[in-house]
Amino acid sequence: MKASLSPSVTCGEKKRKNEAPAADEGIKRLKTEEGGDLQERPRHSARLSVCLDRLQQPITPAELMELLHFAALGKAAGIKQPSWCRVHHQRNVSGINVVVVEGVTQSLFYKHYLLMEHLRTSYTTRVTFTPSSNNVASEIFRCEVPNMDFSSVSKPEETLHTAVRHHPVITTFGTKRRGLTAYVLSQQQLIKNRYPVKDPSIMFMFQCLTEKGYELARVSLVDSDGNCVLDDLVKPQNRVLNYLTQFSGITAAMLRPVTTTLRDVQAKIRTLLPDNAVVVGHSLNNDLVALKLIHQHVIDTSLLYRREFGQKFKLKVLAEVVLKRQIQSEERSGHNPTEDAVAALELAQYFIKAGPRQVVELHLEELWGYKLKEESPKSTPAPSYRFADILQTTGRSPAYFGKRADVALDLSHQCWYSSDKEIVSSFRKQTKHPFLSVVQLSSFYNYLKRRSANQPQLYNNMCANLREMCAVFAGPFPAGFSKRDVKRMFSCCGPVRRVQMLSTSVRNHAKVEFRMLEGAVLALKVLNGLSVLGQTIKVQRPVNKSMLDLDLNLETLMSEKLNTNRLYVVKLRHDVAQGLNISAKLNRCLSDANSSVLPPGRPMNGLPQTAQINGKHSHSAKPELSEESVRETFSMFGSIRSISLPAKIAKRAFHAYIEFEDAEGKHAALASSGRLVEDSYLVWPSITPPHLLSWIGLMTESKPEQEEEETVEDFFDGGFQDQESSLLKKLDRRLSKVFRSLPDGTMSVVLLLEDTSSTSSDHPGLCFLEVKMENQSRR
Repeated sequence: MKASLSPSVTCGEKKRKNEAPAADEGIKRLKTEEGGDLQERPRHSARLSVCLDRLQQPITPAELMELLHFAALGKAAGIKQPSWCRVHHQRNVSGINVVVVEGVTQSLFYKHYLLMEHLRTSYTTRVTFTPSSNNVASEIFRCEVPNMDFSSVSKPEETLHTAVRHHPVITTFGTKRRGLTAYVLSQQQLIKNRYPVKDPSIMFMFQCLTEKGYELARVSLVDSDGNCVLDDLVKPQNRVLNYLTQFSGITAAMLRPVTTTLRDVQAKIRTLLPDNAVVVGHSLNNDLVALKLIHQHVIDTSLLYRREFGQKFKLKVLAEVVLKRQIQSEERSGHNPTEDAVAALELAQYFIKAGPRQVVELHLEELWGYKLKEESPKSTPAPSYRFADILQTTGRSPAYFGKRADVALDLSHQCWYSSDKEIVSSFRKQTKHPFLSVVQLSSFYNYLKRRSANQPQLYNNMCANLREMCAVFAGPFPAGFSKRDVKRMFSCCGPVRRVQMLSTSVRNHAKVEFRMLEGAVLALKVLNGLSVLGQTIKVQRPVNKSMLDLDLNLETLMSEKLNTNRLYVVKLRHDVAQGLNISAKLNRCLSDANSSVLPPGRPMNGLPQTAQINGKHSHSAKPELSEESVRETFSMFGSIRSISLPAKIAKRAFHAYIEFEDAEGKHAALASSGRLVEDSYLVWPSITPPHLLSWIGLMTESKPEQEEEETVEDFFDGGFQDQESSLLKKLDRRLSKVFRSLPDGTMSVVLLLEDTSSTSSDHPGLCFLEVKMENQSRR
């Protein structure tokens, strides 16, 4: 075993001044926990945002292409921000991954909402996606980029010599100059290069040979200006057998008076080295192992100046060729750790300042032994505007993983497999991720095709289940109470889509379908136990197998991130507001903003009988909401980010969603629910995610009005239902594996599609969007 060079650790962060925070040095302070997981999103990391109003409208394949083109090419190529979504810090998007899932519609996702844990928790943006008549995977590659400015896009393939184009430094880092943090090793690279990422129990290479093996004997630390801030001899814990003086320059006489221990040195380094500092060294993994230290932000010069097949240059060789400086000379007795540390620092600084391309071209013959031969000029073909071709022109590769299909991409960039399991396994095993990867998963769709005769009934069942989530049964009503009377009464909780009267030989009941989930929940809380012309009515949910998990579904929806600051508001007629004498119990229920669990409904027998709420005798003006009136009433509770009014649901708007800047505003409004009722407002925590507003509109309108209403029954037997659930759970796990394997900064897109050849709008798909960060890797 060869002895290592003296441990040399270089702090790549300048001494911080009070007026110049670390962020100005291009390094974001990262808080870490034991194990090294990042806990904060770096300040300038890429992210996506979609305004609430736009989330309520489905996006088309063309609009998705807008997003992909801008995320990949940005303003530098003349591409404009997407019309529906904003990409922040687009230059920090490190890649794009699109997973196309066939056969799983939006309605099927919400039918099995609780099972799809990865999809519902890992993505902060979710928007309805309309099916396309084209093959989505193929469309992504062949779609032309409009208004492309080729003059502003670098074309390394056209200007680089062949020997340089395939050089290991260029294939790893590209040709552009980048900042300090671009060369910091990722977690995967730390593990691959044997850096300590957990407390090390085995020590590999140390300075002096003792009875227990090699142990540290000297350590040096310099700052980013090359000034030595630490140079200590360290007393080994065990008896020294060989001081290795020819390498270390250390003798027995030098170590005899030393009392500094490894623990003392560790404490000094922790004091001198901030958590957010970038540590620079040559083969630094050996040094950190010897020091028994873990540090997450590392630049290794032996990996910057790469050789073929994983071989590394010696620090002495790099210093001589690049820095024109002699170190570790034979005249001296051993190496000088401070000199080695400064050399590593200057090599890293030179690489960052010059950029990979200049480093390779200036030192190609001296370091790598290549001589450039003149190449005959090639005719320049007309530029292609296809997305895949543009990416290849700019040096970024596209790739397709999926079943054998007609995909508009070079066969050398396609990987075909027969099962989803093989596709995901192959994708995760890649040594280098392409910039654009499209993964197509078809197992669930293939399973549905085998049951093609049952597919129409399956989709009808999903739509019926959604309608049941938005429905309540109510009654008994007095004789002569009409459908119009019922609709007028229940409209105080939200927009009513349909009322169906259900008559028995003795009494009248009604089924009320709301357009929003909140309407059904509020009806249970507000109208259950109401006295109507002397008749106490009961309001309850439909009871069938599909509704058994309803409360858990609603609870999970209400706790979604997009609903954290959102409030549902209904504007009541003044006479109805007076009739709704909200009890203390309901007031507490509405005020309990900290509870994520929906409280059970309780009868409200305290509501007085009034002619106004019965509906027949009410002649007051219909309520109407405007953005101005809502803002005027609710701005007292906190700063309002946006107000979303319904789109053409009724002639007049009488319900809205309010998004506050923070959750405190929402909580304050809920706490004042009793006073708001006096002002003719009924409030409830938002349950419906923004994109679901459009989905509910489509699903609840999918059944013709003239059809007779029937009790919802599960069409398939229990065996099918169990198999369906099992397949979707397996799909969710595979999507999670793909997501975890993505490099940090990758924009992840998951598309749920009924069928890429379908043109139906009755069964919309769903698009999930997120830019992956390191703290999402181990969820």
